[in-house]
Amino acid sequence: MTKILMFSVRDDEEAAITDWAAKNDVQVDTNDLEFHPETAHLAKGYDGLVIQQRSAIGDDPKVYQQLADYGLKQLTSRTAGVDTIDLAAAKAAGLTVTNVPAYSPNSVAEMAVTQTMRLIRNLELFDQRINQQDFRWAGLQAREIRSLTVGIIGAGRIGGTVAHLFHGLGAKVIAYDVKKRPELEDVLTYVDTKEDLLRQADVVTLHVDLNPTSQALIDGPALKLMKSDAFIINASRGPVIVTEALVAALKAGEIAGAALDTVEGEAALFNQDHSGEPLQNDLVAQLMQMPNVIITPHVGFYTNLAVKNMVDISLDDVLTVINGGSTDHAF
Repeated sequence: MTKILMFSVRDDEEAAITDWAAKNDVQVDTNDLEFHPETAHLAKGYDGLVIQQRSAIGDDPKVYQQLADYGLKQLTSRTAGVDTIDLAAAKAAGLTVTNVPAYSPNSVAEMAVTQTMRLIRNLELFDQRINQQDFRWAGLQAREIRSLTVGIIGAGRIGGTVAHLFHGLGAKVIAYDVKKRPELEDVLTYVDTKEDLLRQADVVTLHVDLNPTSQALIDGPALKLMKSDAFIINASRGPVIVTEALVAALKAGEIAGAALDTVEGEAALFNQDHSGEPLQNDLVAQLMQMPNVIITPHVGFYTNLAVKNMVDISLDDVLTVINGGSTDHAF
């Protein structure tokens, strides 16, 4: 029987894994560990390997050859991003790397819309007042979506879904992307540069992959281009925004607020309980004290449909590669 090992499995994934294994007559074993050189030996004896993690595998390229020596043909990440994997080293070892680029564009897109709604309706500020038994509403007038220009940086699968949602709500939608998609032009207008978008948008929402061109995409100079009453939403990857620059811009009143589902250095924080501890990440600690900032622990993907799709698509690809087939999700 074919045997597949899955790393970093959460309890909420187990039902989908069990269901897939039964339907495909495949043995799927799981653990709750991240895949690193220190844990790579666990893959010995398996035909396929699936990972999901927030931190990089490591700097030692020998780990990929180690997998190949075990007889593995592939390395699958059940996420859209593959920046935790050294693609060149994996390829050199003869491994096919696959991902799940479209597990549910709606899950992250709906998160971006939800966070925008909270910000423009001042809901986080009302929450703070109500918690102090202050029921006044003066000074917290909201803005309606249809009065806003929403700027999308990265109009791919997720960004395109964001565009459809905001267009349906009546917003003017603009986008910047190096690859323009003609099929989106009925719901958005492309601008020529990132700078044009930052100057025009009332809400800037980020939906780019993490790569050398997107790292530090939003830095101090970029934030200074935004309107003082504009908001920024990051539902992509933490390093896309320079956190230190964002903190400075918020303190200086250069922008009105932010909703962050991902931040720099999140691997040491997110999906962990730090109750009663001083946070080691001072910049995140500062953001948490700001009344106009919303932080969520990288849960934009975390919906019922997305979790099932991430499991099913990743395992389908593993089986395809093991059996000598090809998949559109390969790098």
